[in-house]
Amino acid sequence: MAPRPERGSFKFDKYYLVMEALRASGFALTEHAPEPMPREWLDAVHCPDYVEQVFAACVPREKERRIGFPVTPQIASRVRHTNGGTWLAAKLAMEHGYAANSAAGSHHALHDTGAGYCVFNDLAVVANRLVAQSDAQRVLIVDLDVHQGDGTASLLAGREDVFTLSLHAEKNFPARKARSTRDIALPDGMDDDDYLAMLDKHLPHIIDQFAPDIVLYQAGVDPHVDDRLGRLSLTSEGLIARDRFVLNEVRKRDLPLASALGGGYGTDQRQVAARHACSMLAMAYPQADPAELKKVQGVFTGV
Repeated sequence: MAPRPERGSFKFDKYYLVMEALRASGFALTEHAPEPMPREWLDAVHCPDYVEQVFAACVPREKERRIGFPVTPQIASRVRHTNGGTWLAAKLAMEHGYAANSAAGSHHALHDTGAGYCVFNDLAVVANRLVAQSDAQRVLIVDLDVHQGDGTASLLAGREDVFTLSLHAEKNFPARKARSTRDIALPDGMDDDDYLAMLDKHLPHIIDQFAPDIVLYQAGVDPHVDDRLGRLSLTSEGLIARDRFVLNEVRKRDLPLASALGGGYGTDQRQVAARHACSMLAMAYPQADPAELKKVQGVFTGV
């Protein structure tokens, strides 16, 4: 089952704080407002009956428990827009090389239910749509959230035109893992060097062998050593190095990269938001000094 929201792990204020951190960073950014995800795109991946339950804000209580919060009309509207944000990020990445959705990365949502604070699976829906309308022939999803992307894996299982890669803490949620195209289960406490070595061992080879047309990146910051729901021990510098490694490998092959926010949990929402902001800025400004990026956290959190 999903972690219970009364533990204070999931708070919606993280999302507007991410935008505040980006705006306060001093780095130039262009903001875009997404359109809501079309109903038929969601129906193509999720069970239409479940999609209707969300749209009508009448999700059964047992499914809301799996999600971790009630699906109100406001939540229904929000998730349509955040899912639309990943689609917009993918389209902008194809034009500019990199774009980020400052929300979503809802990789636990399954065919007929949400789970783990995820209502609809934007990664799976966007990958499916890119292929369906011939924007891409092959899509690679790189999931570096600390939790396995079980929903993404199950929704896209068996497809030859979408490759799902998940590096995650072996002993973390979900207890019952799905089967990604490639799963890399990591031991508790893995540090920066070992994590980057594992990423280097797998990602370049997968990109070369699969030859995607676009990479969708689940850029969760919950592998951070101070994350409340983590189990890994990456530092802030390690997260920047991780994100830039992904960016550099994609850019070497002249591919577009679109990132989604993913997980990040803590008692201080400003610190979590600043980690997310640094993640996006690290990829948007690959030449920026990591020390300058870390200042974003200090300016925003007062630490």
